[in-house]
Formats: sequence, structure tokens, C-alpha cells
Amino acid sequence: MQRTKFILGGLLILAAVVYLIVSSTKASAEYFMTVDEIIAKGDVAVGQSARLSGAVIGDTVKYDSATLELTFDVAHVSGDNNQIEAQGGLAKVLAEAVNDPTRQHISVVYIGPKPDLLRGEAQAIMTGKLGSDGIFYADELLLKCPTKYQEAVPDQAEANN
Repeated sequence: MQRTKFILGGLLILAAVVYLIVSSTKASAEYFMTVDEIIAKGDVAVGQSARLSGAVIGDTVKYDSATLELTFDVAHVSGDNNQIEAQGGLAKVLAEAVNDPTRQHISVVYIGPKPDLLRGEAQAIMTGKLGSDGIFYADELLLKCPTKYQEAVPDQAEANN
């Protein structure tokens, strides 16, 4: 009888721990999306935490140094690295994305200092939420600018020979 109570109590504690782990993981989960995917989700994506990637459209970048408000648009870029490599690499894919007026794009608002690497054809990776106004409000902003480092290693290798 006591052994049954002990096993039942242990199973209850185990179930509670599993429930807490699963529920906290779901609450803090962020899904990586492309611009096309977040636009396609529409109202379902509004207010949900997400990680978004896109190519910065250079002439849309605006920064207010008094309020630290940074706004810009990002164009759709595939999230498949194999597809990006097959199309000629990240630099080429980003350049094509920002120069293609038929690509979907989304506006981004970020409050904070303007990153040095923020320029046209940079890849922006943002964490935040889509607002009901269709604007992505970023809490974190990371940038990759492949054209800045594209030729650095080959030039250094040739200089040492």
C-alpha cells in the first residue's frame, strides 16, 4: 500500500516537471521566418515572438538620433542555405533581393543605436513581433554584410606570397 503511494507520488512529480518544461519551452519559442512566410501568415503571426530574416533595402533606412528609432524595409530572401549557394552565394542573393521590385518586403522598427553594418544589401536577422499594423517591431537586430568581407581573405593570402 505504501509502495503504491510512493510510486503514485513520484509519477505525479514527474508529470508536473514534464508539464513545466514543455509549457515554458512553448512560451519562449521563437520561430525563424522569411518575409514571405510572415506575410503569408497574416493575422496569425501578429503578436507572436518570431525571428525574421531579410535583405535591407538601403534607401528605406531612416534613423532619428534623438529617439534612437531606426526604421527600414527588408526584402524576402530564402532561408535555405543550399538554395542561396546554388544561386551564387549570399552577396549575390541579397543584391538581387533589394533590386527586385516584385519581391515582398516588410517594414521594421528598432529602438536602439544604429549598427555600423546597417546598409543596403546587408542581411538583417531580427527578433521581435509583428504588429497589427503590418510592421515588424524588432527587439534585437543582427546584421551580416557579406560584401564587406568578400575579398578580404584572398587579398591577404596573395599579399603574404
